Amino acid sequence: MELEQIRKMALQVESLVGLSASISGVSFHSEKSERASGTPLSQHRFCQALMRARHGEIVSLDGQEMSCPAAAAAFGFRPLPDGLKSGKGLVGFGIVQEQAVGQRMFEEMPRLSPGQIQNLLVFPLSEAPVIPDVIVIEDDVEKLMWIDLAYLNAQGGRRLQSSTAILQATCVDCTIIPYLEQRLNFSYGCYGCRDATDLAGSETVVGFPASILPEVVNHLEFLAQKAIPTSRAKKAWNALQAKTKNERDA
Repeated sequence: MELEQIRKMALQVESLVGLSASISGVSFHSEKSERASGTPLSQHRFCQALMRARHGEIVSLDGQEMSCPAAAAAFGFRPLPDGLKSGKGLVGFGIVQEQAVGQRMFEEMPRLSPGQIQNLLVFPLSEAPVIPDVIVIEDDVEKLMWIDLAYLNAQGGRRLQSSTAILQATCVDCTIIPYLEQRLNFSYGCYGCRDATDLAGSETVVGFPASILPEVVNHLEFLAQKAIPTSRAKKAWNALQAKTKNERDA
């Protein structure tokens, strides 16, 4: 794919589904010198970098400036602190009751190898300065449902599987898993991203490899012809309301 194609497809997805903000692209860079132009962020979480990209900014973030220790460990920037690794930190946050549960959550967390990447570039896909590795979309659940259905169509109808610990939703669930496993993954969000960003209660996150974007767009165009407008018109619901009203008035 060429950059101009990616930018055009981003706008198509945003229009077809009616997204309220920009799709985000995430590009991994293995050498510091590879970092493309973007506003360097100081002491930001990865989910906050996504938030800024969602609202139109091109930003970069490296291990030293990634303020969330769990995300920094997941991207291989630095080791997970003992307080989190042991599960004790999650007990302190009120996320789990038992330390062993928190410990297991981190033990099973997919992550990149230490030193595998040096920095991240995060940007609105419609203004992509480089080819992204992963595409992340944050929006209302109903809108993301159509993204998932388009992907399911592209995969021949196989049921979708999602992996989540309701922890590290944007960094692990919707960026690292799609990258490592080369598949779509979706999440309900997590304590961290809902606390640290403007993600609304009705919104959540989905991520997929950038390589499948053309197929997603193709099937969204098909869904937009009938399924999306028909479902949103809520004809069956309106008919039920009318029937109920007639029965009460009889």
